[in-house]
Amino acid sequence: MSVLSLSTLFRRFSGLLRDRRGVAAVEFAFIVPVLLCMYFITMEASQGIEVNKKVSRVGSTVADLITQQSAIPRAEVISILRIGEAILQPYNRSKPEIEVTAIQFDDQTTPVAKVAWSLKLKKDGTFAKVATKGTVVSDAQLNAIRAPSAFYIRVTSKLDYSPVITWSPDGSSVGLLSAFNDIDMGETFYLRPRISQKIPCDDCY
Repeated sequence: MSVLSLSTLFRRFSGLLRDRRGVAAVEFAFIVPVLLCMYFITMEASQGIEVNKKVSRVGSTVADLITQQSAIPRAEVISILRIGEAILQPYNRSKPEIEVTAIQFDDQTTPVAKVAWSLKLKKDGTFAKVATKGTVVSDAQLNAIRAPSAFYIRVTSKLDYSPVITWSPDGSSVGLLSAFNDIDMGETFYLRPRISQKIPCDDCY
């Protein structure tokens, strides 16, 4: 009886090995996670590239709008900053920070750059100064365009990009994926005034 049972079991096991039914389902179960990972990686990469382009567009648009003015009030600068913020839509998982700094070079042989006025849209939607008036500023890009009595509008746009796969409504981290959260994106533009030598903003910081 036991010999018969063993032979029966052996035949059934051999038949199971030769049975190809369900192979496609098993292969599908192995392949689906890989395909889903590739899909989400591709989606995140394309979204990240698009948002990075928009962050750059924010800076260039804000700088372009301001440099078309001969003089500008604080309220108008705020409106332009709001326009820059809206450029990122429909992305809204994090808020940008946009800094506008008017820089005036003096007329010395080696011109010194100082802050004429500034205004910053913070991540929380409030406004503040970038730097105190008269503060000396310097960086590699500014040094390359240094000229006596030159006036520049510098716009810096920044964003801590939050991918879809790591984002949560309450801002909490999601396991190991949190390592990919808050990716720094940013761009800085320097533009000269279009229709005047300088652009004053009397009620700006």
